[in-house]
Amino acid sequence: MNHSELAWEFAEVFGDLETDQVNEMLAKNVPLETLEFFTSYAESFAQSEGMLSETEKRLPNLMLVGYLLRVLEERLLEDDQGPS
Repeated sequence: MNHSELAWEFAEVFGDLETDQVNEMLAKNVPLETLEFFTSYAESFAQSEGMLSETEKRLPNLMLVGYLLRVLEERLLEDDQGPS
């Protein structure tokens, strides 16, 4: 599976999740400090770039999706390589 296929598959699965399932998945896979960092960084970045508030509100989510995709890629690579 290439990066594009992985991203599309992730988007389909993520889109089918209920809010409580998304929250559970986030709690299990993303440290609270990481979520706080995304929010803080996105706010600073949006202000420095003069972004509209709607875009600013979406930046942490975009960063989170990228993070989750990377976590998934790493786990799939570990599975392909087998136990060390």
